[in-house]
Amino acid sequence: MRHNFCLIAAVLVALLCVTSQAQQPATDNDSSTAGAQTVTAAFPSAPSPQADVQPGEINGTVTDVNGDLIPGATVALDGLSPADHRTQAANDSGFFQFPGLTPGIPYRLTISAKGFENWASPPITLTAGQFFDVTDIKLKLEASVSSVTVYASTEQIAAHQVEIAEQQRIVGFIPNFYVVYDAKDAVALPAKLKFQMAYRVSIDPVSIAGALALGAMNQAGNTPNYPQGWKGYGQRVGAAYADGVTDIMFGGAILPSLLHQDPRYFYQGTGTTKSRLMNAMSYPFVCRGDNGKRQINFSSLGGDLISSSLSNLYYPQSNRGASLVFTGFAIGTGTRVMSTVLQEFVLRKLTPAAKREDAGVSP
Repeated sequence: MRHNFCLIAAVLVALLCVTSQAQQPATDNDSSTAGAQTVTAAFPSAPSPQADVQPGEINGTVTDVNGDLIPGATVALDGLSPADHRTQAANDSGFFQFPGLTPGIPYRLTISAKGFENWASPPITLTAGQFFDVTDIKLKLEASVSSVTVYASTEQIAAHQVEIAEQQRIVGFIPNFYVVYDAKDAVALPAKLKFQMAYRVSIDPVSIAGALALGAMNQAGNTPNYPQGWKGYGQRVGAAYADGVTDIMFGGAILPSLLHQDPRYFYQGTGTTKSRLMNAMSYPFVCRGDNGKRQINFSSLGGDLISSSLSNLYYPQSNRGASLVFTGFAIGTGTRVMSTVLQEFVLRKLTPAAKREDAGVSP
């Protein structure tokens, strides 16, 4: 999460959620039967036959009991009738998905792979438009097999980790892609994935909405020195969005690719409060290189400086100059310090995918 406008949205929503959760009394509706487990998706009521309901989707990642990926596994989906039967092979990251499923129908998954016992899911019933992520797929070795070696290249592992990161959203919708919660097993990202992550954040609807909100705040503050009215508002929104895109592209993709540095923040999560605070506050200045060693974070610092310098191309003449560059650089770097402190102590609790990791379940 490198954008200033993304951070603003995250902070506001985090505060609202924390306040809301503090005011709501806890309830306990657990009525599950002892000894039985189910992953059936609950829904308020069965969809009306006349309703124009949206189809759902079931997806997941196939792993073994050690958490290693199993690419090429055969995944079969069955419903109430033979017409519901579908099969596909898991991709190189062990991932599969079945879109276009009918809500209200119980589906079952059966997964098989050479050298492993078959795995079957409990019934999965979708609500309208639901994307259901099956998170407990762990195939066991066959009794007659002592070991199976699953080969996955570093690029395949990196692609899978980015796939997981792109599911990380604060309170379910604010992008939280640039934080690694499982720092121990993280691998270096190839340049292609660095550009992919930067592009995904740049075009995310929340990033665009953040620029619109920041433009409105700047309009109220009459800064930069664009005129008032709709024209001035459009210019302020465009400037805010351009600031964010140039920052993410240079600081999150171009410079990290050229300098072989990792643009992500590596969550610590354990240790003393002081050590965690130092880890968070040092990130804008010290990063992890693609070789796994700590390095001066020229990518982040350079991205802030380049983004601030490029602002001279589209800000009003009265705002341009060295002051614009160094003020923008200081604000960008300071904002990044604040965002990583929030990452270390607050935002994980508001990120559903991260909370599933806390429960020992892969997102």
